[in-house]
Amino acid sequence: MNVKLFICIWGIICTTFSSFAQIEGWSSDNGDGTFTNPILWGDWPDPDVIRVGDDFYMVSTSMHYVPGSPILKSKDLVNWEMVGYALERYDEDPRYDMQGGTLYLNGSWANSIRYHNGKFYVAFCTPYGWGTEKGHFSICEANRPEGPWKRTIFPEYLYDPGLFFDDDGKVYVVHGQHNLSITELTSDVHAVKGEPIEIWNKGVDNKSGNKKNYGMEGSHMYKINGMYYITCPAGGTEGWQVCLRSKNIFGPYEHKVIVEDNSSYPPNGLHQGGMVQLKNGDWWFIIMQDRGPIGRVPHLLPVTWVDGWPMLGVNGKDAITYQKPNVGEQVKITIPATSDDFNKKQLGLQWQWNHNPDNSKWSLSERKGYMRLKASLAKDLTVARNTLTQRVQGPNSTGTVEVDISGLKEGNIAGLGVFQFPYAYVAVRQVNGHKEIVMCNNGKEESVQRPQGLGERIWFRTRATDKDFTARFYYSLNGSDFIPIGDVLKMGLGLAWTANRFALFNYSTKEEGVDGIADFDWFRFYLK
Repeated sequence: MNVKLFICIWGIICTTFSSFAQIEGWSSDNGDGTFTNPILWGDWPDPDVIRVGDDFYMVSTSMHYVPGSPILKSKDLVNWEMVGYALERYDEDPRYDMQGGTLYLNGSWANSIRYHNGKFYVAFCTPYGWGTEKGHFSICEANRPEGPWKRTIFPEYLYDPGLFFDDDGKVYVVHGQHNLSITELTSDVHAVKGEPIEIWNKGVDNKSGNKKNYGMEGSHMYKINGMYYITCPAGGTEGWQVCLRSKNIFGPYEHKVIVEDNSSYPPNGLHQGGMVQLKNGDWWFIIMQDRGPIGRVPHLLPVTWVDGWPMLGVNGKDAITYQKPNVGEQVKITIPATSDDFNKKQLGLQWQWNHNPDNSKWSLSERKGYMRLKASLAKDLTVARNTLTQRVQGPNSTGTVEVDISGLKEGNIAGLGVFQFPYAYVAVRQVNGHKEIVMCNNGKEESVQRPQGLGERIWFRTRATDKDFTARFYYSLNGSDFIPIGDVLKMGLGLAWTANRFALFNYSTKEEGVDGIADFDWFRFYLK
């Protein structure tokens, strides 16, 4: 082959694959030395961040999804990939197994990540029952962010904990809502050492002063040049970020609003996140913004120190597009994984189960190249075990799946959904020995079809958008011609602060359908 022709063809191939990779998920990297917020256009709430050598690590809240406390890695704070989870499953309550009830929302909250003396630590709280049951505080520790992780569950409930290692060897947690306290831990970080000491018991105003007495939460503590700093959000979804500072860890503290801006997605303000220093001395802040049913997305803002205060953005605002952090090298564009051919021995890190899975009823090895889901008994999707999910992304995202339905049994319902409260899905249901296609919207059947030509395989698709927070559903009998079915789902937030997710599932409404099989061949994700 002519060398020039080969180079030309190879260039086209590389460009094609590069372009395909770009639409596999949101990338904030503009490829010209700048980035545009958000850095991840999906649900990565309550972010906290650290640097270890040349690498940055970010952790996020995950609520009831399992595994929990997802950890991402980056070389430049802009391009991220998943590396693991700090929490494999929840064993402290049978409701995490959907036994005797469910524990929606009640998983890892307000994660804090730190690195100390060669170990990684992730702290979080697990609230139960919206105050009727208090819950627990936990710390997970590992030598590597990929794990394995060891969890210590404390009998104490430290709400929205910020883990802090002082330079004198003492270990503390700053925690609370409105009233903030500091609790000392033992040096091995396995137990509480003393009683909590209150350091703040009043609300704060925003800069304009017209919103009074808002309490703070989501605290993270730092010690910089001998001064203790605690960053906290206030004002909720439409809120802002506050910083406390003191020369003594127990105060007294003074405070200042360090960013108050909702211009990128009004009326929702930037609030809650973590701060990190680069090798060159620069500081940056990762802070979330609530974008409704799509999720709470992280923004990256530079920090400018003004009179000893870490002020975020440019003149107190998010400029949206910035020069990338100066890490001394050019970093390739990466994004967290989305699509999956189910060809690996381990489940891809993009996937999380809705509650603890029943590991006897799913497999990547029983049929090589497939995700096999065996049906469990459930009255509807909200209580179905082994529902496998990943994030819907903005501004528009599409999920498509191919399923072998030849192994379904009576009462089985297997398909693709968008899960939250409300939820919707398109699926194949087996009734009286026959298979039919059903679209269900928040528990109500909106369309049931029995098309000719329905064979052993079917393809499902759903498209979600942040423009009107809707999702639409489709099916195909040949993998290329997709037919719309049912009405649109108006995505909501019935499970407060938990974003909508693509969901793969197989459950049975009848006893005779237990262990019926749905084999998912692949899942394709792209932005449109």
